Amino acid sequence: MAACNSMFLYHFLGLASLAAVFYFSLLGEVNLRFPGLLPSPRSSIRSQPHDASLPFVERRGVQLFLEDRPFYINGWNSYWLMAQSVETSSRHRVSGMFRAAAGMGLTVCRTWAFNDGGYNALQLAPGRFDERVFEALDRVVVEARQHGVRLILSLADNLEAYGGKTQYVKWAWDEGVGLTASNDSFFFDPAIRDYFKVYIKALLTRKNHLTGVQYKDDPTILAWELMNEPRCITDPSGNTLQRWIEEMAAYVKSIDRRHLLTVGTEGFYGPTSPPEKLSVNPGHWFNNYGLDFIRNSKISDIDFASVHLYPDNWLQHANLEEKLKFVTQWVTSHFEDGDKELNKPVLLTEFGLSHLVKGFDQSHRDAFYKAVYDIAHESAQRGGAGAGAMVWQLAVEDMEDYHDAFSIVPSETPSMQKLLREQSCRLAALRHGEAEAKRILKTVCA
Repeated sequence: MAACNSMFLYHFLGLASLAAVFYFSLLGEVNLRFPGLLPSPRSSIRSQPHDASLPFVERRGVQLFLEDRPFYINGWNSYWLMAQSVETSSRHRVSGMFRAAAGMGLTVCRTWAFNDGGYNALQLAPGRFDERVFEALDRVVVEARQHGVRLILSLADNLEAYGGKTQYVKWAWDEGVGLTASNDSFFFDPAIRDYFKVYIKALLTRKNHLTGVQYKDDPTILAWELMNEPRCITDPSGNTLQRWIEEMAAYVKSIDRRHLLTVGTEGFYGPTSPPEKLSVNPGHWFNNYGLDFIRNSKISDIDFASVHLYPDNWLQHANLEEKLKFVTQWVTSHFEDGDKELNKPVLLTEFGLSHLVKGFDQSHRDAFYKAVYDIAHESAQRGGAGAGAMVWQLAVEDMEDYHDAFSIVPSETPSMQKLLREQSCRLAALRHGEAEAKRILKTVCA
């Protein structure tokens, strides 16, 4: 009964607030707190001419296409690009990362397009944004385009870093409209879902202050990702997370139907998966995270499925041979799902091997990455659903504060640099033919 009373109060306050917004809008003052009422962001820099000839990446069945040819991704993660683009003193790291990636033939970067409530936050409070940080993200988009790189922009985080769903829940709780202090209320609280929609609309309709182009119209952005590694452990049935994905995917597509959309899941199979798929999970406890890979990815507004791979975290007592065996099973299983169940591409959006594991040697990481790249290349060779793989994570020199156990500085790791280049050349040869690939990537594939 208490919950029913809270819901009644919430809806009453919502109607009263909407009435207030309507009244003040007549006076020329609009509150950003409600979807559909967001003004255009302020632009303090004169727009530059924008080349509209760049085509969008599309999905056709189980493959991604660009200009009527299959598009295969050899990419990377650098979550920190927007954060490093805010201050003049650190922007060189952003251009340096794109320059290094282009030098290895990498085609796609996945990065955070959120920072909620913390230091240099993009979103200071629900519906209130820091223009200075938005301009930093503008610069990231422009840098990517200048280096021939497409972006996958993630919209939120299941973890607390950079705010995450925890910050949204705190905002709602502090304002007295939150249903519960549980972090998982991010997925079911009406107030929080509205907060997130305000953010989505502000981001997708953002006009880049350097190009004058709204993000939703910029083909430099390959895809939106709803959330990094969503989990809803309070509902292991998966129904809560499924409803949230369906609602938010539909909302994104109501604003932007040109860009691709993915969920951001790790790929764990759930309650509706057959037993042979559940056995692929790295442990039975992974069945209870509220995830359901095939069900989540089948949603019509989701264009491609996402998968992560961290055998060090998931199989903590396994040796290298056991981890490599799991790599083959995990990646192959999900690529097969794309071919047989989803009829959609499947992209390995994160994978890594920790250097903190006892007995680590760089040769272990080389073998692990090569195994992933070989499976991705084999799928691409036969026109399968494997869309590619994106290493977690790359950085440039003197960025130790942003490193984790998986970080790689290519200039300091020649064997990894070689692997990345070789994969770029193999995938380019499939797309363009070997001779043309060498011409296009002449400094990479020489």
